[in-house]
Amino acid sequence: MNKVFAVGVGPGSPDYVTGVVKDVASKCDVVIGYGYTLKTIESVLEGKQVIEINMKNQEEAYQKIAGEDNHTVLVPFTGDVNFSESEVVDRLIEIFDEVEIIPGISSTQVAASMAKVPTDKSKVITMHISTSIEEKKLELQKALIDGYSVVLVPRPWPKVPEKHFMPSEIALYLKRNRFDTSKMKVHVFEAVTTEMQTKFEGVVSDLEGKEFSDLCVMVFNQATLESYVNFD
Repeated sequence: MNKVFAVGVGPGSPDYVTGVVKDVASKCDVVIGYGYTLKTIESVLEGKQVIEINMKNQEEAYQKIAGEDNHTVLVPFTGDVNFSESEVVDRLIEIFDEVEIIPGISSTQVAASMAKVPTDKSKVITMHISTSIEEKKLELQKALIDGYSVVLVPRPWPKVPEKHFMPSEIALYLKRNRFDTSKMKVHVFEAVTTEMQTKFEGVVSDLEGKEFSDLCVMVFNQATLESYVNFD
């Protein structure tokens, strides 16, 4: 029987990999993950069987290890394994006998912190799924109308334009739905916690025609300061 750990390794910097994940990684003999994610934890990979995967070969890799026995397997995910990764985690649960899930720090948490937008007064939405996002688009509209800040993970899908929903497309979508995007404050963070980190700050209308990397997070800022001194 194989034991599998599905773990979040943070948004990119090794400094954001938790001690719990490092401890679990030290006990595993097989690691299966995407190249970008493996780079985040390269310091704990020595002496292990490392299988680098992509969307096309991940099923083959999982099935190969599942057909063997007595492995302790680490499957790392960028950010938090509980956010935007459910389709893969569900497949791991289907394939393997035992899967333990260990959370990590998400790029959405880091982006919200950098924008000084509290998540307890926000809606956190991911468009980063392969199924339809039409309901999530409506969820975005409702959250903004209701006055919430929104922390949002866009969907990069450049090969299928109708599925591509990045900051520029989101800005145009909101404008088509009669939002005054010239007055909506927004941050866009790319590759947070890494040397490649960038930050855009402005209004939503400024995003039209701008390109951002796959590793971006948007924060629509509608927050107002409400400290404890304002309450009896």
